[in-house]
Amino acid sequence: MRYFLYISYDGGNYHGWQLQPNALSVQEVLNKAVSTLFQSTISLVGAGRTDTGVNATRMVAHFDANNPLPDKFTFRLNRLLPPDIAVQDVMPVNPNAHARFDALSRTYHYYIYKIKDPFKRHYATRCLADLDFSAMNKAAEHLLQVDDFTSFSKLHTDTRTNICHVTNAKWVHEKEDLWRFEITADRFLRNMVRAIVGTLIEVGKGRMSLEEFSQVIQQKDRCAAAESVPGEALFLVDIKYPDRVFLHPKTITEF
Repeated sequence: MRYFLYISYDGGNYHGWQLQPNALSVQEVLNKAVSTLFQSTISLVGAGRTDTGVNATRMVAHFDANNPLPDKFTFRLNRLLPPDIAVQDVMPVNPNAHARFDALSRTYHYYIYKIKDPFKRHYATRCLADLDFSAMNKAAEHLLQVDDFTSFSKLHTDTRTNICHVTNAKWVHEKEDLWRFEITADRFLRNMVRAIVGTLIEVGKGRMSLEEFSQVIQQKDRCAAAESVPGEALFLVDIKYPDRVFLHPKTITEF
């Protein structure tokens, strides 16, 4: 039987989602915990990679098991997991369902703030400049009109294509001086969101015009874009799947 596991985690203590030879990853911790419950080796396949320090309020991973789910599976699994990783639900899916390749879209949020606040520093990036969010949103509209994001991709990756289709990209004023960048696409390249945010901030500071932002995309050159912003303020918040992958109607709690 194949299952989808819905997970949230604070990425501060991990070198990203994916297994690393010499560093701790979220995937490694989950593999060990799930394997312990089944008393056999279980390997999870994630919906994507999150970089070092990046968080997730909703990550999805699939795994195969020859035996039925142990009783009180999610409760017992959460007992085994550290405080910074939580399992929200587990759902049976079709045998060929794939957490990564069947995903229709993924949504990320990035948070920035200005006024010094000790309670925001671990999950948002402080920017001291007065930013023009109207100009940043106008620049973000360009992201919906293109499909090659080479300029915002980490160099020397094993990705076969840098084509992505962005369906939403905008800055939202959340409260006080806290702003949230929302972006949804069918897929993301490594470091893509952080590079986009870093470049949009240059627009907000007045250091880059809307035309220059458009030219950055057209150049298809990572060196043309700005530096990436830190990872701790980035959250994977949602992943959408077609109904056909599920054996039963979805009952996953929105969180």
